[in-house]
Amino acid sequence: MSEQQFTEQDWRRLLASLGEDPDRPGLVETPSRLVGAWKHWTSGYTQDPEEILKVFEDGAEKYNELIVIRGIPVYSHCEHHLAPFFGKATIGYVPDGKIVGLSKLTRLVNCFSRRLQVQERLTIQIAEALMVHLQPKAAGVVIRCRHMCMESRGISVGGEETVTSAMLGELQPNLALRTEFLALARES
Repeated sequence: MSEQQFTEQDWRRLLASLGEDPDRPGLVETPSRLVGAWKHWTSGYTQDPEEILKVFEDGAEKYNELIVIRGIPVYSHCEHHLAPFFGKATIGYVPDGKIVGLSKLTRLVNCFSRRLQVQERLTIQIAEALMVHLQPKAAGVVIRCRHMCMESRGISVGGEETVTSAMLGELQPNLALRTEFLALARES
């Protein structure tokens, strides 16, 4: 993504095009707030998954079972309407001699979700980044989200949840491991 960001003047023009008065008291500071908000919401473009996934070799050389983190918050914007979508992610992997700090998995989700996205691509991007940069025996990702592009426009039905998954490495051919991961990923 280019370094160019929307300016306060751009947001003022948008407000005016909607029929609003950008100079009314409730909106005077809105363009400035929008510049900061969208810079944050799209900060994933400036993050490098390889830098996020620094690994530890100490302590993992004999560990060969699933490591699963559930309930990782997902906040993103769909690339079709710029509407928010949000939910939770579960990430699991089977290390191959290297582990990653647990907070790094949340940072990885943020790296990809803070870009204009579709949930399907977000899911596979996280799983592929794990496989490339952590090089585990297996990696799995399950994401459950509500999409405001569906809830607040179009069909306008609230509460529906979209679930996507990606299973890579040994999670693809190994049915027992896949079943274990999905059981651990399941909400209680």
